[in-house]
Amino acid sequence: MTGLMLPPGSGRRLVAGAQDVTFKVTGEHSRAASSFEVVVPPGFDVGAHVHTRSEELFYVLDGELDLLAFEPVTRSGDNWREWESDTGQRVLRAGPGSVMFVPPGCPHAFANSSGAPAKMFFQSSPPTHHERYFEELIEILQAPGGVDHGAVEDLRRRYDIEQLTPLKYAPPVASQPTS
Repeated sequence: MTGLMLPPGSGRRLVAGAQDVTFKVTGEHSRAASSFEVVVPPGFDVGAHVHTRSEELFYVLDGELDLLAFEPVTRSGDNWREWESDTGQRVLRAGPGSVMFVPPGCPHAFANSSGAPAKMFFQSSPPTHHERYFEELIEILQAPGGVDHGAVEDLRRRYDIEQLTPLKYAPPVASQPTS
């Protein structure tokens, strides 16, 4: 029996636009979960969504992310950051060391509203599900003409993702030097 040891920077990396995902532990290694290192660029919003079978764990390593992991009083509007639970819970501005665990059936989201990239450890169970999802999402994001939201919706439906608010990516506009 052999385990897996990876030095920093190791693993299969997929990069396209708003996605920068490094596969750390895959279904090849684990029967329980897949693990990834994800860099979330400024302006990226995964959109609120729900899985009926999958559970996920997010751990912020660097930077800040807005996190949501609760059932809101109403699932309305495109801005999940305004949602509130029946107990008054609201979105968390999460820094390094913050954790978000998402059981099946729980609406959740993350977004980077800061001006700097954020990095998180992401674990998904069962394994291979998110591995294939990331591979196909990268293909959609690399296609010419911008994000095809219909293709993203179809992809998410196939991988147990009910999209509640849209995925958005609006990178900050670089300021122009004044002369």
